[in-house]
Amino acid sequence: MLHLLRTDSDHPDFRALVRLLDQDLQVRDGAEHSFYAQFNKVDTIRHVVVAYLDDAPVGCGAFKPYDEAAVEIKRMFVQPAHRGRGVARAVLAELEGWARELGYAGCVLETGKKQPEAIRLYQQSGYQLVPNYGQYIGIDNSVCMQKAV
Repeated sequence: MLHLLRTDSDHPDFRALVRLLDQDLQVRDGAEHSFYAQFNKVDTIRHVVVAYLDDAPVGCGAFKPYDEAAVEIKRMFVQPAHRGRGVARAVLAELEGWARELGYAGCVLETGKKQPEAIRLYQQSGYQLVPNYGQYIGIDNSVCMQKAV
């Protein structure tokens, strides 16, 4: 059974999952990985969700404030053996609900063209493509999206 835990970036299960995410992204992004890595620090993220199946941590996601009205979804990951079971969709929905509870009206995010399954998840979850924002402006591999919550 899937269990979702709201926590912060100090949680050891989140840290372990992020290490696996970074390994995956390093393979996918190759030489571009170091550019993205600078924007994915997790030292002080206050809003993290860890997903557990049978008490084993299998997925995670987080958000941080983007501006007064929106949060930025960060560090979404599900271990490969557990993909296709709705874990990422459940984590994303939990993050969106948490943001809404805190008074935010929307979410923004960036993912990479080399992560087609992530793009598909976000589109199926109601996210719309937007021009690249912030540090992703002019970065060809970046795909930026937003959704009202």
